[in-house]
Amino acid sequence: MGASSAVSLVRFGVGTSNHELRLKKWTRRLLWFDTRKRFSCCADMLAPIRQSEERRFEQKTSAHGAGIKPSSSAMPFASPKSRFVPKQEKFYPRCTPRLTGPQSRDTPPKRDTGIANEKDWGIDLLTENVNESGINEDGSTWFRESGQDLGENGYRCRWTRMGGRSHDASSEWTETWWEKSDWTGYKELGVEKSGKNAEGDSWWETWQEVLHQDEWSNLARIERSAQKQAKSGTENAGWYEKWWEKYDAKGWTEKGAHKYGRLNEQSWWEKWGEHYDGRGSVLKWTDKWAETELGTKWGDKWEEKFFSGIGSRQGETWHVSPNSDRWSRTWGEEHFGNGKVHKYGKSTTGESWDIVVDEETYYEAEPHYGWADVVGDSTQLLSIQPRERPPGVYPNLEFGPSPPPEPDQPQ
Repeated sequence: MGASSAVSLVRFGVGTSNHELRLKKWTRRLLWFDTRKRFSCCADMLAPIRQSEERRFEQKTSAHGAGIKPSSSAMPFASPKSRFVPKQEKFYPRCTPRLTGPQSRDTPPKRDTGIANEKDWGIDLLTENVNESGINEDGSTWFRESGQDLGENGYRCRWTRMGGRSHDASSEWTETWWEKSDWTGYKELGVEKSGKNAEGDSWWETWQEVLHQDEWSNLARIERSAQKQAKSGTENAGWYEKWWEKYDAKGWTEKGAHKYGRLNEQSWWEKWGEHYDGRGSVLKWTDKWAETELGTKWGDKWEEKFFSGIGSRQGETWHVSPNSDRWSRTWGEEHFGNGKVHKYGKSTTGESWDIVVDEETYYEAEPHYGWADVVGDSTQLLSIQPRERPPGVYPNLEFGPSPPPEPDQPQ
């Protein structure tokens, strides 16, 4: 396959009872950074995870129906609001060197913001190799350097790195940009940033966007990912998130996230995923749970599978007290595709139901953001130019083991 056209972008078309689990709303602080570069720890944390399984499907409706979309407003832990503002000069001196120094890019990551588009990063790689540094009027320092690394098979990585530090080294920031390519058509755009402030708060974030050719389907694929974490310098508090999205030119899509947070004696976790095979089959799932050091634990999880209007939903809400008493309610739905839905469930307190009702089936058969969208938002990635390939030199394509067989369609 040719150097610049190794990856062809195909298809640019591109019920409740007295025993209902009632979890009190706890007001707790949660590690957070706001858009004004302030580090604060506060939030309405650990709100009730689920009031009832029926309400879950009343939240979203669309042309395809009521699929569950992850969003910050639907998260079990509410978004935080800041409780204090450290002095700006202690947080980070604005890095504004006299002539050629980089402007400070010291904004910490925010929770539940997913994966940013490339345009939000403003990646602008330098065309020449530089290695420079300077001192600002307030005594803070800055540096900027750039270069490129070359390797086999036409590999090239162009990069720019910059950063700054306060006069007493109590606060600092660094940020690195890069683009990678080789003769197989592989292209990558990425960012990594980190920092700390005078209060001891620290953070780290990385973002990547990749274009490559799937070695078995021969289809173009774009993958995006982000990892973010932050840690308080004054208390046992922090959070971590990992997000990913994968798309191919025939509509196959996979999305997911893993999240973790802690504030002193309380911790919480969340995982969710979505998978669309591009032929009408969809799988979605969510698993959330939290606990305290006193031994209280609670959580909620659900899963749905659909294909051609036929499928199922099932889930569980549970709670464990400090003396290990456990309560749970499980529920399920079978959708037959003919307007009939079988609903069933039970709880540890003796509740049970098993009925068939007349009810339309709603679900999202296609992702709200798919191949055409990600292509349109990846212009800088797609414009990366690989090294010129000499005549008679061909890319080395290494194929891994055969992929696992695809699972049967949901019945």
